[in-house]
Amino acid sequence: MGSTSDKMAGKGNEVAGKIKQAAGDMTDNPKLKAKGNAQEAKGHAQQAKGKIKEAGKDFVDRL
Repeated sequence: MGSTSDKMAGKGNEVAGKIKQAAGDMTDNPKLKAKGNAQEAKGHAQQAKGKIKEAGKDFVDRL
């Protein structure tokens, strides 16, 4: 995946994770809330990966 794809997928996972967390809170379902936390963390990692790829590409372009 490219840097933009990673960042978009990451944002999608963050949003989905937050929705799951909210649903887990509303239904008093700790498993769903935990899955939401994990998905949100995955989204943060994907966004970081995209930013690193972008920074690497910018660095190579400046050489």
